[in-house]
Amino acid sequence: MPSRRSPSPAFFFLLAVHVYIGVRLLEPLPLAMQVAGALVIGGNFYVHPKGWQARETGLPWRDMLPWIAMGFFSWMFVLTVLRDVALAVAGFALSPGAFDDLVRNSAWASVIAAPLVTIAGYYLARRVAPVVDVRVPIVGLPSALEGFTIAQISDVHVGPTIKRDFVEKVVRRVNALEPDLVAITGDLVDGSVQKLAPHTRPLAELRSRHGTYFVTGNHEYYSGAHAWIGELGRLGARVLLNDHVVLDHDGARVAVAGVTDYAAHHFDHAHRSDPARAAAGVPADAVKVLLAHQPRSAPDAARAGFDLQLSGHTHGGQFWPWMYFVRLQQPFTAGLRRLGRMWVYVSRGTGYWGPPMRFGSPSEITRLTLTRA
Repeated sequence: MPSRRSPSPAFFFLLAVHVYIGVRLLEPLPLAMQVAGALVIGGNFYVHPKGWQARETGLPWRDMLPWIAMGFFSWMFVLTVLRDVALAVAGFALSPGAFDDLVRNSAWASVIAAPLVTIAGYYLARRVAPVVDVRVPIVGLPSALEGFTIAQISDVHVGPTIKRDFVEKVVRRVNALEPDLVAITGDLVDGSVQKLAPHTRPLAELRSRHGTYFVTGNHEYYSGAHAWIGELGRLGARVLLNDHVVLDHDGARVAVAGVTDYAAHHFDHAHRSDPARAAAGVPADAVKVLLAHQPRSAPDAARAGFDLQLSGHTHGGQFWPWMYFVRLQQPFTAGLRRLGRMWVYVSRGTGYWGPPMRFGSPSEITRLTLTRA
C-alpha cells in the first residue's frame, strides 16, 4: 500500500490560526451563532489550501472559491488580532460590565465585517481597472513631446482566476485612451505559455502610435520567462531585456528602455538586471524612460540618467493592512515619487495576485502624460 503523506507544518499552522479565530470570536456569541460560525470557519479551513493545489475545472466559481477563502481568512485573522489588541488596552480602562459589553459587541462587529469586506474587496478586484491620470513634469522637455502619453498596465497576473475576458476588457480600455505608447511592466502571467496563451492572445489587439513594450517581472521567471519572451514577441510587443529603442515623435526623441526583473539573475545569470546597460548609447537629447518591474531598480536607474522609471510589483499592498509592509522591501509603494532628478511611478497593478481582493489599494490602468516642468 502507498504510504500516506503526513501533514506539513503549514497545515498545522493554518489549523492553529483557524482555531484561534474561532475561539476568540465565537465564544462570546449565542450558541446558534457559535455553531454556524464554526461551520463557516471549518469550511474555510478545508477550502483555503486548495487554491495552491488548484487544478482548473472549467467551472469559474469552483476555481475561484479557494482564492476567495484566502481573502476571507486574511480579514478574519486581521480583525481578530486587532480586536484582541483593542481588548487588551480597554481592559485597563473599562469597568467589568462595560468590558463584557465590548467583548460581545466587538465579536459581533468582526463576524459581520469580515464577509462584507470580502464581498466589497472581490468586486473591487474583479472590475475592470479604472484609468488613473498622472502628469509627469520633465525639465527641458521638447515642445514636440508636450502631451506625450504612455498607457501603463502592470501585474495583471493572468492565471488561475484571471482569464481571457478580463484581458479583453483591459485591452479595450487601453485602446480607448489612444496612447502614444503602451508599457507592460511585468508580472503579466502566472502559468505556462501552453496553459495561458489563449488568455493572453487579446494583447495582440493593443493599439498605440509607437507600439507596445514589455519587461519581465518575477512571476514571468516562475512561469518560464524565455517562453513568455517569445510569446510576447509573437503578440507584437517589443520585449526589452536591458536594452532600449529610440522613438522619433514629431522630430523629438524618446528613448524607451527596459530591464529584466531585479531578481532575474537568480533564474538566469544572463538576465541580471542592468539599468546602465539599458541606457548605453541613448542619445543625449532624448527623454529617457525606463520600464523596470520592481521599484528597487530606481537608485541604479537614477545613476544611469533616466528621467522617468515606470514600475509595478507592489500592487500598492493590494488590500489593507498589507500596504504598510511593502516598504520593508521596496523604496516606494505606489504613485509618483521623486528620486534625485528622476521621477518614479509605481502602479498599484491592473489585476491582482492570489485572493481576488482589493481594499484600500484600487487597481489601475495608468495614463501618464509628459509635460514641461
